[in-house]
Amino acid sequence: AGYEVIAAHDAEAGLEKVRSVRPDLILLDVMMPSATEGFHFVWKLRSLEGEYFRSVPVIVLTAIHEKTELRFYPDSGDGSYKAGEYLPVQDLVDKPVDPKDLLARVARVLFASRKS
Repeated sequence: AGYEVIAAHDAEAGLEKVRSVRPDLILLDVMMPSATEGFHFVWKLRSLEGEYFRSVPVIVLTAIHEKTELRFYPDSGDGSYKAGEYLPVQDLVDKPVDPKDLLARVARVLFASRKS
């Protein structure tokens, strides 16, 4: 879709890339080498000094609901948290995700972040 993609394979490398490259958006897996490393990445990112780190859009992609007993949402109600309610992110996406849906979500989040 014309996006430049830069990869990191664990939280430490991801934070280093974010510091040096300052991407427009972060696609983040929860289960990097460890089962909850993505959660820790988000909290570390949001605690860094500077507005960029508090506001860079993050879309979390996860198979955690399929692979573990962990849940982003309670068993009651509509079954989901809104983005930002559980983690300070802009979107939560269960894997597998249709590539067209993912690209639509990326475009929506990028558009919203540019308006603010």
